[in-house]
Amino acid sequence: IVVVAVNSTLLTINAGDYIFYTDWAWTSFVVFSISQTLMLVVGATCYLTFTGVPGTATYYALIMTVYTWIAKGAWFALGYPYDFIVTPVWLPSAMLLDLAYWATKKNKHSLILFGGVLCGMSLPLFNMVNLITVADPLETAFKYPRPTLPPYMTPIEPQVGKFYNSPVALGAGAGAVLACTFAALGCKLNT
Repeated sequence: IVVVAVNSTLLTINAGDYIFYTDWAWTSFVVFSISQTLMLVVGATCYLTFTGVPGTATYYALIMTVYTWIAKGAWFALGYPYDFIVTPVWLPSAMLLDLAYWATKKNKHSLILFGGVLCGMSLPLFNMVNLITVADPLETAFKYPRPTLPPYMTPIEPQVGKFYNSPVALGAGAGAVLACTFAALGCKLNT
């Protein structure tokens, strides 16, 4: 559980970097919400079905949260503008996975379908609540300038009106579909 949690934590720390890319903030929000959903759902369902004990998914999310606090604390000490409030987004989504598993009497197929949809739809919502609570992205970008950007993050002109300007709705819709596949993969890892 430590190996998977460490790797998922590394991915989710880097996925939080969309705060810097003001021009790409909403596009990145959708992509990173899906990547965080992937890391949470695969790992959580894997250990949930491995132990067969409802609550294991939430425990897995708690480990991710604590590891992220430690890593972000180190980065914060180096001058990066990370807020600790950003990290607990995975806990309520993981609780929904546990709830789906427990409420259907440990039915793996219900966990994949119901749990996957609930987790995939909820994480972008919690992610946005947390994004609202951090420092203003534009202010942060000016205070902590990045002299270079990786090529895939080079800002482009925003597509006004695309996706109805709702990154939460787009992330939740994509997450609801993809998280079922992620949950199936997590279950399959035990067979």
